[in-house]
Amino acid sequence: MSGNPKFVNHFHRPLAAAAPGEKAKLTHPGKAILAGGIAGGIEICITFPTEYVKTQLQLDERANPPRYRGIGDCVKQTVRSHGVIGLYRGLSSLLYGSIPKSAVRFGMFEFLSNQMRDESGKLDARRGLICGLGAGVAEAVLVVCPMETVKVKFIHDQSLAKPKYRGFFHGVGEIVRAQGISGTYQGITATVLKQGSNQAIRFYVMTSLRNWYKGDNPNKAINPLVTGLFGVTAGAASVFGNTPLDVIKTRMQGLEAYKYKSTVDCAVQIFRHEGPAAFYKGTIPRLGRVCLDVAIVFIIYEEVVKVLNTVWKTQ
Repeated sequence: MSGNPKFVNHFHRPLAAAAPGEKAKLTHPGKAILAGGIAGGIEICITFPTEYVKTQLQLDERANPPRYRGIGDCVKQTVRSHGVIGLYRGLSSLLYGSIPKSAVRFGMFEFLSNQMRDESGKLDARRGLICGLGAGVAEAVLVVCPMETVKVKFIHDQSLAKPKYRGFFHGVGEIVRAQGISGTYQGITATVLKQGSNQAIRFYVMTSLRNWYKGDNPNKAINPLVTGLFGVTAGAASVFGNTPLDVIKTRMQGLEAYKYKSTVDCAVQIFRHEGPAAFYKGTIPRLGRVCLDVAIVFIIYEEVVKVLNTVWKTQ
């Protein structure tokens, strides 16, 4: 009898020691900034046409009357008028912004999460939500608001009979000349609300799914396809959670933003003149674009970090 407990203790000792001793590896914010920038640049080149269609549908007010009958009609009219390349109008403004946007997002998330992890290096879902919120607010103020304002104005400008912007730098110059630097910060409130809630939802879902998948092993490798599936889920959750804010933000940054006195006034006018369904305009193209966006970005980000870990030793 006395030998049996020793055998049991000996058998279980490695398992008991592994759980508390297995500390999650942290990602250096510098690596996150570099990996995030690379991921953001690649992703936007793949998914921009869906962003273009989404923005056109959101700018298409019912009271005008609407110019497009749906996603297919928007694509058809754009290709007929401007060729396939028309679906990439405004790409330059988004590309110039997507690289620093993802860099700021992941860099800030890793910086905050490294401060909030427990003694084993684990980040729970609630803290993941807080870190995601911080990352979203940072990217909104530093990158997204000016980038999105220019992008929306470019896309809206194309719908005019005589477009006035000849390219990215010309457009930025015209906007700043006419409205000052503040002209690139239209819709800042809506943008902060949108980006903050976006990243809070996405990182909450991603953190929850990662913790579930890894179980008791915080350093368990995740297959890129699994990461992509988790990204699709996180992206879909963020779309259904904050598309109304995205519609308001788009209107506040369009060429007709002067019609709205504030973010609240914009929401009230949309509800009054177009009904509650207008807050979900562009949901389907946004769903396709965001799910692809989040999946691609997280896959590329994770894979680039793995490569950086082999050449850039930080721990």
